[in-house]
Amino acid sequence: MSSRRNSHRRGRRMKNEMNVVPYIDVMLVLLVIFMVTAPMITPGLINLPSVGQAATVPSTPVEIELAENGEVSIRLRESGNTFQKIEKDNLLSEVQALVQADTPVIIAADGKVPYEEVVKVMDTLRSNGLTRLGLLVNQNGESSSN
Repeated sequence: MSSRRNSHRRGRRMKNEMNVVPYIDVMLVLLVIFMVTAPMITPGLINLPSVGQAATVPSTPVEIELAENGEVSIRLRESGNTFQKIEKDNLLSEVQALVQADTPVIIAADGKVPYEEVVKVMDTLRSNGLTRLGLLVNQNGESSSN
């Protein structure tokens, strides 16, 4: 009887470990599927316009300048045009007199002008139908007044 007990002890024991071999097999099958199908996928093509295809030259923008002392000036951004000082209350009527259907409006504000003032000007223009608005920035990243 003792030999029977010993043979029973030497039999299969339950393991507490997870068998990961099936998971590795599944991952290898997925890898093969992706490797086979990847060359078959054609990338999407985008037809970008070239420089010669531009229909019209963009119109000359209107530039609004907000100075640190609160003065507002306006001009058409063409060579030879200078800024004309205007009253803040007349800003909308002056801009509307200069713009056409698709004319962009650029706001150039001094770095010391409160942000709130710039937003007020943009809001006034946008709420009156001028949607092509932009801000003029210093491209070299340096302040113009040191």
